[in-house]
Amino acid sequence: MSPELSIILPVYNEVESLPILWDEVRETIETLGRTTEVLFVDDGSSDGSTEFMRDLAKRDPRVRLLRFEANAGLSAAFYAGFQAARGEVVATMDSDLQTNPRDLVTLYARLANADAVVGWRSIRHDTWLKRMSSKIANAVRDGVTRDRVRDSACSLRLMRRHCLAAIPPFAGMHRFVVTLLHLAGYTVVEVPVTHRKRRYGRSKYGVRNRIVTASVDLLAVRWMMSRRLRYRVAEDTGGDEA
Repeated sequence: MSPELSIILPVYNEVESLPILWDEVRETIETLGRTTEVLFVDDGSSDGSTEFMRDLAKRDPRVRLLRFEANAGLSAAFYAGFQAARGEVVATMDSDLQTNPRDLVTLYARLANADAVVGWRSIRHDTWLKRMSSKIANAVRDGVTRDRVRDSACSLRLMRRHCLAAIPPFAGMHRFVVTLLHLAGYTVVEVPVTHRKRRYGRSKYGVRNRIVTASVDLLAVRWMMSRRLRYRVAEDTGGDEA
């Protein structure tokens, strides 16, 4: 029997965060009261994260572990999770403790009248440089796509299973999920969520290593928008016209 909810958690060298993260995810599952599977996607970790997740999967039948042979990036990790997920509702979030799993309860409550509910980090606890770069990136993205998304990079999202068909597998996809869902005609609701300071390690995605790739990805999404099929169709039943 398929679970009601699949939670996808990409992991790349987060061994210190994982025990705390799992405690929070487990509490959230109990609060939601939904049958749930948790998909950890190991993106080529080398710090002991793999061993922790492997042991967890042995102890808890709700946990599944997908492993990449080498680091492939966040888009690949999310997409692999999408392909493996069995739930009628699919959730995504980061594993570095900056997002709070408990916010999934709030997102779930808003899903009743939407195809997807996405987080918006209204108060950021990042460095000044990262906050400014995100603000500029969102402004540029909105200018090109005219999509008006408050926080396109927030990975805390909840969507119905049918939404997955609207998300193609390309590098950088994770930054444009909301735009892709809008493009497919789905109803998306933005909800303010908690953002916390990073406790351990440092961000794997710096300002400099995102500028060029994000720009290329943005052009690709703009191209998809310009090539969108637009038509109206009605079935002809062969009856006489009035």
